[in-house]
Amino acid sequence: MSVYLVTWDLNKEKPNYAKARADFLARLDEYTNIKDEGLDSVRFLATTWTVDQVSDDLRTNLDDNDRIVVINMSGSHQGWLSKKVWDWINERL
Repeated sequence: MSVYLVTWDLNKEKPNYAKARADFLARLDEYTNIKDEGLDSVRFLATTWTVDQVSDDLRTNLDDNDRIVVINMSGSHQGWLSKKVWDWINERL
């Protein structure tokens, strides 16, 4: 199983922004994931899928002017997150 950092930015000027955001978050919630309360558009996902599969899957809920980055956290990583989030990540790596 891999842990991925996913960060995104949806175009807030589109007329259906609220629905688009809700749909995107619902898709994220289909994965085993955790959110640090200090990072609004970042989630950490755990899955057996590849980084390409995760990115392709999540992009189905995005428009061409939205952005997303999916990063495999198997290498070195450091940051200032809540202990709960670090524990969740480290249990899965």
